[in-house]
Amino acid sequence: MERRQGFFAALREEVARGLSPARARRKSEAAAADLAAAFRFAGGGGAGGEMLAPLMEGPDLESGDGEGGGGRGGARGRKEGWGHWVRGQLARAPSAAAAGAGAARNDLRMLLGVMGAPLAPVHVCTTEPLPHLSVKDTPIETSSAHYILQQYLAASGGHRLLASVRNAYTMGKVRMVATEHETAGRLTKNRNAGRGGEPGRFVLWQMAPEMWYIELAVGGSKVHAGCNGKLVWRHTPWLGAHAAKGPVRQLRRALQGLDPLVTASIFAGARCIGEKKVNGEDCFILKLSTDAETLKARSEGLAEMIRHVMFGYFSQRTGLLVHIEDSHLTRIQSNTGGDAVYWETTISSFMEDYRPVDGIMIAHSGRSVVTLFRFGEVAMSHTKTRMEEVWSIEEVAFNVPGLSMDCFIPPTDIKSGSVDETMEITHGERSRVGPPPGHRAKVAALEKAEEDKVAWGGGTVLENHN
Repeated sequence: MERRQGFFAALREEVARGLSPARARRKSEAAAADLAAAFRFAGGGGAGGEMLAPLMEGPDLESGDGEGGGGRGGARGRKEGWGHWVRGQLARAPSAAAAGAGAARNDLRMLLGVMGAPLAPVHVCTTEPLPHLSVKDTPIETSSAHYILQQYLAASGGHRLLASVRNAYTMGKVRMVATEHETAGRLTKNRNAGRGGEPGRFVLWQMAPEMWYIELAVGGSKVHAGCNGKLVWRHTPWLGAHAAKGPVRQLRRALQGLDPLVTASIFAGARCIGEKKVNGEDCFILKLSTDAETLKARSEGLAEMIRHVMFGYFSQRTGLLVHIEDSHLTRIQSNTGGDAVYWETTISSFMEDYRPVDGIMIAHSGRSVVTLFRFGEVAMSHTKTRMEEVWSIEEVAFNVPGLSMDCFIPPTDIKSGSVDETMEITHGERSRVGPPPGHRAKVAALEKAEEDKVAWGGGTVLENHN
């Protein structure tokens, strides 16, 4: 059966040929409409449309070379073949080169799992009005935060201009690297960290008020994630597509100097807690704490979300956001009655090189540092992993013709189970119960991860690093 091209597939071909979406906007509206209509026909937007083939990665059963092709008929086979192929690789006697390659794959899975598409702490909708600036009967910390956000919106281009954006497109480059891994008795540093890490690219589409889609490719692997306004989903090569646990939330990457209106909406419930210098810049600090109801919605089973806090640092000189840091803590209770284990994930991002795009200030470069800290009652079980990402923005376009709601339809093969993004790290704790870690244990952990159908995958990654 002939495979039809979808909107994003056609767009990627346009970009590959050197035609960017911004320049493509100069095409006729009729051509843009034809492109959107082609997507709706291929993606099932119409009554008689046919669904696109699910985005599957991994080795092709027929080719066996790990570069699996993409027919819809082989999607299930490729999914099953991925697990069999990896287990077969692990079952072989590992050479030094194979061990190094395996460690690199694990690093890449961890990098994409944690930094690929993290979400904002709370649900917001940009169509809802921001709090009115008032000092009467309002705590000084709250009224100060509202004033800082008003200045931020004005510095970013003004609320009227920002609210006129119906959709947006962003294309950029990234480099990711796992720099070090620390246990109770050993610190291991990545010797290749100085080389810049794994290069990659990403494309981000957004549509007001709550829809978004991102595709990020690093080191030969891709992560897709999106939201249609009702459901947040994610697709990874090793676990397929899953829904996110909890309320619909914005993509954290949009807060990194790419979407001022979403950023202001996120911090609308924050408090001003003081001032601090960031890279020589005097900044106001806004603190946002996730409410108990949202934390409960993001908890499931033995995993409980304890807290999720975000800090925003707004320059006193320019009014722009120059630094954000968020940290979330999850407690995993042992299913055997043992001590609980805690996972704390901290992401610290710095935004730089603000430049106007159609009158809107956009950060064109930045970097993030991620720290994963695992701790419990036994000090010897403590581990800490540090990762870094640098990014640069190549192109931004607003109000792209032809983009419609049909472009944000979730995959048809989303698994029924859904958990929070934190669980991709913590779920691997189950694999600790059993035989000591070793070559066969890795195979068993992989099999268990597939059987459990973990969402926001990669829980066995950290287990392979311990």
